[in-house]
Amino acid sequence: MAKLDMTRRAFLAATAAAGVAATLPGQGVAAGAFTGKIKKAVKYNMIRESGSILEKFTMLKELGYDGVEPRSAEKVDPQEMLEASQKTGLPIHGVVLGSVKDIPAAVDRAVLYGSSSVLLVAGRVDENNSYADNYKATQQTIREAIPYAAEKKVMLLVENVWNNFLLSPLEMARYLDELESEWVGAYFDVGNVVRFAWPEHWITALGPRIKKLDIKEYSRKKQNDEGLWKGFDVKIGDGSVDWKAVRNALNEIGYTGWATAEVAGGDRARLADVAARMDKVLDL
Repeated sequence: MAKLDMTRRAFLAATAAAGVAATLPGQGVAAGAFTGKIKKAVKYNMIRESGSILEKFTMLKELGYDGVEPRSAEKVDPQEMLEASQKTGLPIHGVVLGSVKDIPAAVDRAVLYGSSSVLLVAGRVDENNSYADNYKATQQTIREAIPYAAEKKVMLLVENVWNNFLLSPLEMARYLDELESEWVGAYFDVGNVVRFAWPEHWITALGPRIKKLDIKEYSRKKQNDEGLWKGFDVKIGDGSVDWKAVRNALNEIGYTGWATAEVAGGDRARLADVAARMDKVLDL
C-alpha cells in the first residue's frame, strides 16, 4: 500500500509519541499520535445517501475519510466504482468476501480496484461442522488460494467474527502462522471480541499479523440487560471498549494502516458522526 504523506503536524505528533513510548512505558500515547499512520475508511454498504457512486465517493472525501471498502460481490458496476475512485482520489483499499468461497474471484476484484486485501471469514463451527473439521478445511482452502493471491500481490486477511471459531488470539496466531505466507494475516475487528475478551489483549498477542482493523463498539451492559446482540447497539466511543488501551496496544505493535468503520450506516450526517467518533477514539 502506498503511504500517505504526513503533514508537519502529524510528523511532530508521531515523533513526540515515539519519545513518550520510549521514556514512559505504560503512560499512554500522545494525542494525535496516529494522525497520518491510521487511515480512516467505511464499508461501502454503510452509505445510505442517494446519488451516484461518484457522488457517494465525493461525499466520503468531503467528510474526511481516506478510503472505502466494498464487498467483492457488491451490486454495483465495478467499472463505475473504479472510475469514482480514480476521479475523487479515494482509494478502494480492500474488498470483503466474508467467506473462503471462490477466493480467486475476490482477488480479481481487488486487483481491478487496486485494492491490497480480501477480507475472509474462516467458515463456521456448529452442530453439523466440528471445530477440527472447520480448522482443517478452511486452512486448506486458503492455502490453495495463496499462490494466486501472492502472484497478484493481494493479502488474504482472516477476520475474527462470531462464527464459534478462533476463540483466542493465540489460536488465531497459530492458525495464521501455519499457513506460512506473508500474504496471509489478520483483519482484526475491535468490537467483536468484547463480549468475552479485551481487544487490547488480542492486539498485542496477534502483533504484526494484524494488517487491517474493523472499528465498532460493544456494550457489556446492554448485553447483560437486553441480550447478546444488543451489545452492538451503541455508537463508537459509548460502549465498553477501552480505546486508550486499544491505542496503547496498537502503538506497542507499531500498527499503521487502515481502520474501517463497520457499524450501522446512514446519511451524510450519520457518516459525519462516525468519522468524528473514529477521530476521537483513534486520536486521528
